Amino acid sequence: MSKKCRFCGNELRYTFADLGMSPIANDNLTSEHLNRAEKFYPLHTYVCDRCLLVQLEEFESPEHIFGDGDYAYFSSYSESWLRHAKAYTELMVERFNFNSASQVVEIASNDGYLLQYFHQKGIPVLGVEPAANTAKAAAEKGIPTWVKFFGVNTAKELVAEGKSADLLLGNNVLAHVPDVNDFIGGMKIVLKPNGILTMEFPHLLKLMQQNQFDTIYHEHFSYYSFITVEKMFAAHGLTLFDVEEIPTHGGSLRIYGKHNDAVEPAVSNRVKQLKAKEAAAGLEDIETYLTFGEQVKATKRKLLKFLIEAKSQGKAIAAYGAPAKGNTLLNYCGVGRDFIDYTVDRSPYKQGLFLPGTHIPILHPDKIRETQPDYVLILPWNLKEEIMTQMAYIAEWGGQFVVPIPEIRVYSAIQHQILSTIAS
Repeated sequence: MSKKCRFCGNELRYTFADLGMSPIANDNLTSEHLNRAEKFYPLHTYVCDRCLLVQLEEFESPEHIFGDGDYAYFSSYSESWLRHAKAYTELMVERFNFNSASQVVEIASNDGYLLQYFHQKGIPVLGVEPAANTAKAAAEKGIPTWVKFFGVNTAKELVAEGKSADLLLGNNVLAHVPDVNDFIGGMKIVLKPNGILTMEFPHLLKLMQQNQFDTIYHEHFSYYSFITVEKMFAAHGLTLFDVEEIPTHGGSLRIYGKHNDAVEPAVSNRVKQLKAKEAAAGLEDIETYLTFGEQVKATKRKLLKFLIEAKSQGKAIAAYGAPAKGNTLLNYCGVGRDFIDYTVDRSPYKQGLFLPGTHIPILHPDKIRETQPDYVLILPWNLKEEIMTQMAYIAEWGGQFVVPIPEIRVYSAIQHQILSTIAS
C-alpha cells in the first residue's frame, strides 16, 4: 500500500530518517504497566519529492495522544518558556497595537502559559486545547478554554460564537497536526479580514544542521522548512508576510501570516532572505534530505561509545528531564537502565512514572543531590543552560553534565558555575 503526502497527496518514496521502532514518546508508564505489553510503532520519516514536506505516518490518532485526559506536558514548568511567552506578548502588543478591543485566540494553548500575559493586560483571550487536564489548569488561571481539536469545524463554531481572531497564534502545534489542510483551512476561517496569525515551530533546517533527530517522534507528524510551509499557507489563501528565526527548541521559526487580500502589513525582506538561505543549504534539492540518515547513525554510535566507556569505569549516570525527545533518543540508541539509573523532572505529573520503552524511573530532582551521580545526561538539551544553572551544585562532588545533541559533549559543572557568575 502506497503512502501519500499529507499536504499534496503525492506518493512518498524517499526516506529522511529511519529510527526503528519506538513507543509513543509521551506515554509514560505507571508501575502497574511495567509488566504489560507496550505498543511500538515505526519511527520512519519520509520526504515528499514534490512539496518537500518531511513527515511520519499517522499510527496513533491525536485523540489518543492528546485527548485522553492525561497529557503529560505542562508548559508552565519551564521558566525559560514562560519568559519567551511574556516577551512574545510584549512584542505583539507593541508591533500591532492589540488592546481591550482585540480578540486573541491561541490554538493548543496548553495550561494558559502564554495567554495569561495577554489576560493580564486586559486583552480578551480564548484558548483552544484538546488535552482536558492542561485546559483545566488554564481555566484555573482565569483563561477561558475550549477543549477541542482545531480545524475547519471548530473554526466555524468560533466564528458563530463571535470569537474571530485579531491575533491567531499557535506555538509548537503545527507539527502535531495530521490533517494540515483542515488545520490551515480553519485558520483561514477564524482569522478576521485584517487579522494577524503567528505560528512557531522547529525549523527543519536547524534539525538537519544540528542533528536534532530526537525531535522526531510520533506526536510530531510533520517537520517544516519555510519553503514548504509558505506553499501550504498559500494553498489556503494566506500570505506569510514576515518570519523570524528564534532560538527556542534548538532553533525555530516564527511565521507571520495574513489573508491574501489584506493590504497591510507589507511582505518583509526577511521572507526573501530566509528562502535564499534555505535554498543555499540545499532544501530545494531532494538529495540533501537523503544524507541525514547516516548522520543520525553516527551520533548513535558516539553516544553508545561514551556510555559504555563511562560504565566500564564504574561511573554512575543519571538523566535530567522526561521530554518526548529524550524517549526518541533513548529508544533509538537502545539506552535503558543498564546505562541510566534514573531520570528526574520538575513536573509532579511525571514523577513516580517510568519512561516508555526503557522503563527508566522518573524521580524528583532532589534525587540528584541524594545519590551524587558522576554524570547527568540532559535530555531536553534545548534547555541546557537553564538546567545547568539549576543543577550547578553537582560541582560539589565533581559531577559533570552530558549533552547528547548535536553531538556528545561533556560540561564541567564547576566551569559552568564560574561562567554563570561572570555573566551575571
